[in-house]
Amino acid sequence: MTSVLRRAVPAALVGLLLAGCSTAVVTGQASPGPGAPVDVPVEEFPITGATDEPIDQFARNALADVQSFWTEGYPEFYGEDYTPLEGGYFSVDSEAVDESAYPEDGIGCEGSPTSPEEVAGNAFYDPTCDLIAYDRALLEELAGDYGRFLVPVVMAHEFGHAMQSRFGFAERGIQDETQADCFAGAWTAWVAAGEAAHVSIRTPELDDVIRGFLLLRDDVGSDPDDVQAHGSYFDRVSAFYEGFDGGLAPCRDAFGPDRLFTAAEFTREQEYATQGDAPFDEAVGFVTDTLPLFYGEVFPAAFGTEFEPPAIEGFQGDAPDCEGLDGRDLGYCADDGTVYVDETDLVTPAYDDIGDFALTTAISLPYSLAVRDQAGLSTDDGAATRSAVCLTGWYEAQWYNGEFDAYAVISPGDIDEAVQFLLTYGVEPQVFPNLDASGFELVGAFRTGFLEGGAACELAR
Repeated sequence: MTSVLRRAVPAALVGLLLAGCSTAVVTGQASPGPGAPVDVPVEEFPITGATDEPIDQFARNALADVQSFWTEGYPEFYGEDYTPLEGGYFSVDSEAVDESAYPEDGIGCEGSPTSPEEVAGNAFYDPTCDLIAYDRALLEELAGDYGRFLVPVVMAHEFGHAMQSRFGFAERGIQDETQADCFAGAWTAWVAAGEAAHVSIRTPELDDVIRGFLLLRDDVGSDPDDVQAHGSYFDRVSAFYEGFDGGLAPCRDAFGPDRLFTAAEFTREQEYATQGDAPFDEAVGFVTDTLPLFYGEVFPAAFGTEFEPPAIEGFQGDAPDCEGLDGRDLGYCADDGTVYVDETDLVTPAYDDIGDFALTTAISLPYSLAVRDQAGLSTDDGAATRSAVCLTGWYEAQWYNGEFDAYAVISPGDIDEAVQFLLTYGVEPQVFPNLDASGFELVGAFRTGFLEGGAACELAR
């Protein structure tokens, strides 16, 4: 967020609670298709240049299952038969390119020849030749850094581009790329449901996949209208969730030109230099000013009583003695009506490592528990955790919508920082003890609040 001169607070801050139903992210179990997963024989699914290394077999297994998914899905959702990729599949090892493994004109076709060296550090779909090529050294790196299932997700994303080639590209980079992320999410849910014959997924791997999207996002502050734009971290993760939750239907229907994207370009030199982060003390002030403002407006409309803002206090490593804290790094103490956050072990490191919206998220989470307490709702169970995260998404959507411009202006990458905080710190027992939700579910709850508002945040008594 970026500081601005203070002016009068807008009279109408936010609308009332939006009508809607709560939604839950179902992560599925580690379940293959009928029987245990089996490798696809090389002759049944040839990949030019592939070796007998496990990473090539893993890519082959994933691609075969993605093809099975689309063989069923394309006729149902696009009304035409699925047609296999005419140009096939290519594997390259950028660390030791073997030119003899490829045709004389390299990878591609007459209209779009590509030398194997050009595949280095990439996985892509070539629409001219209707083929997918990947650098297996890159896939090895992704699997090592972010878990094995990011490799199948990358394959499913590229396969999504092949489907776009059949029904028509939007010809806008960010729109096409996030739709392909949605397709990858729909396929991943299909795998989690036990429909795949050659790959399976374990629930914790979903956290790794979502973390991996951080590597795959555009640079913060870059131009979202660039033809090569892929989207912000939140944009890409949100699209993946949309497919995971809803299947192919929202991937087909919800990616038009009016789709919300949070990616934005830095417009001021100061913003670029600071990556949009306000000084620590100012950021704390912005949050402690706007949280009571926000809930003071919406709480009476939702529950028919006035909201009493809790105090917000920082502590240095040792939590106050209170039942709502129990030695944690953040929490709400109902006995003294105070929200507490650990500045030493949580808020300052989160601000330094991630940015000012990590700080915003850290304070908003226990504040949301205080809101639930005043509403007569639980504060120490799984429903409370999911609701607090969802309410945080709702509150931060007000920042995105400009409702707090009298205090500060949201910067590119701020919403991404909230997602990073949840995946980095939110899964730690010092933040949410006895957590019954994965990082994947926490981010899903945040996304629900951000996009759907408070009515989706489990606030029913």
